[in-house]
Amino acid sequence: MAINPKLELRQAHSLVMTPQLQQAIKLLQLSNLELVSFIEAELERNPLLERADAEEPSGLAGEAAIAPVKEEQTDKDGGSETETEAADEWVDLESDSGANHSDDLDIEPQDVFPDADGFSPNALKDSGWSGLTQGPRASGDEDANLEAYVAEARTLRDHLADQLVLAFADPARRLIGHHLIDMTDEAGYLQGELEPLAELLGADLALVEETLAVMQGFEPCGVFARNLRECLTLQLKEQDRCDPAMASLIDNLPLLASHDLTALRRATGVSDEDLHDMIAEVKRLNPKPGLKYGSAPTQPIVPDVLVRGLPDGSFHVELNSDTLPRVLVNQSYYATVSKSAMRKQDKSYLSECLQTANWLVKSLDQRARTILKVAQEIVRQQDAFLAYGVRYLRPLNLKTVADAIAMHESTVSRVTANKYMATNRGLFELKYFFTSAIAATMNGDAHSSEAVRDRIREMIEAEPASDVLSDDKIVERLKGDGIDIARRTVAKYREALRIPSSVQRRRLKRMGLGASA
Repeated sequence: MAINPKLELRQAHSLVMTPQLQQAIKLLQLSNLELVSFIEAELERNPLLERADAEEPSGLAGEAAIAPVKEEQTDKDGGSETETEAADEWVDLESDSGANHSDDLDIEPQDVFPDADGFSPNALKDSGWSGLTQGPRASGDEDANLEAYVAEARTLRDHLADQLVLAFADPARRLIGHHLIDMTDEAGYLQGELEPLAELLGADLALVEETLAVMQGFEPCGVFARNLRECLTLQLKEQDRCDPAMASLIDNLPLLASHDLTALRRATGVSDEDLHDMIAEVKRLNPKPGLKYGSAPTQPIVPDVLVRGLPDGSFHVELNSDTLPRVLVNQSYYATVSKSAMRKQDKSYLSECLQTANWLVKSLDQRARTILKVAQEIVRQQDAFLAYGVRYLRPLNLKTVADAIAMHESTVSRVTANKYMATNRGLFELKYFFTSAIAATMNGDAHSSEAVRDRIREMIEAEPASDVLSDDKIVERLKGDGIDIARRTVAKYREALRIPSSVQRRRLKRMGLGASA
């Protein structure tokens, strides 16, 4: 068979991912903070882009601005009074606090201290800002600067460094101490081993250990501990309460985490009453002592979508204007500069900048419209939740929303990533409204898994000490309410809610500690 060269013409359709299209898809899934950083970088890179004044009306002569997105009022029947008309449909493409300080105990601080995650610098801040507004400059003085009255929050590292200067006069010990402070995390735990530090500094390991022993007496009590057991032991020694029985209790923290009181009584050799008092004393200790001092400031969540109820029972959905970037394409500047551009490279650069700027403005506008469109459909689907609470949260998936607004699932997935909605029920991530379905008995409507979790939590919170609900009893009650659920699913939801088993809850209720301990 001979092979002959020949030319053929063929036509084919293909979707090419241009850089502009990739940028548009990227913008869709960015959070508002990430979007701000992206816009700042584009403003520095592109001379034809400029930041729009928030008080300056859009649509100036010779400039293109992001058009404001219209609001929509969604009633409880799914209708709309004002339909948002997008200029172009979005292009749909199919597509696919600290380290564990108790590794040696195989437990987390939260297992013993259920509110351990709640420790934060904000929890210990004072209550009064009102006094700052009563000074002589507070009334009508626009030059008053609040920051001038607020001292910078002292961090744990600052507090430890001040104590280090007072504790040691020897430069060698101070050098070791500074390295130990650098090895301490925000919770106050020492990260890393002492042997590599001694080798790095060329110091004896004994000297490093002696320095650490002194620094473990610094405030707050419990800092420089290497695990949870050592942290609690340091605090008990400070209170002169580390007797043999208490030391045995601390050595058996896994039993305390699992609420095995019988094994704890054998290990400590004390009575039930003494064991109750010892457990209560341990729970009053601070498992993360360093968090009482200032740390890196936390960034508050700013909602992308605002939802409010109306008197007629419908819901008003709008975008949060504070999260919408305001950028303009300066057409007049382009016209002026392009006239003086003589070289081909300069004209090509200006043309590319103009094209990029126009595409960015259009992409931002379409991003806002797409977010609003998805949010409106979510509100329409979950209006019962907004009206009556989590018990009425409906099962919802991406495909349902995508089909309703004629978009692809991948687009809805990108929209719901890192976006938040402020409602009358609180602030929720958009992905919160997408829950799996739990089948109903007697061919009824399916139930949301989140709503079922809430029912399980309410049942357990309301159970009396004389009738602690087992997982089997919870299954029976849920089936009586029309929810077809398996026992293993109830156990999985209960564990996700960090609720102990019925045996552990019964022990805790007998001791008066509560089921959440």
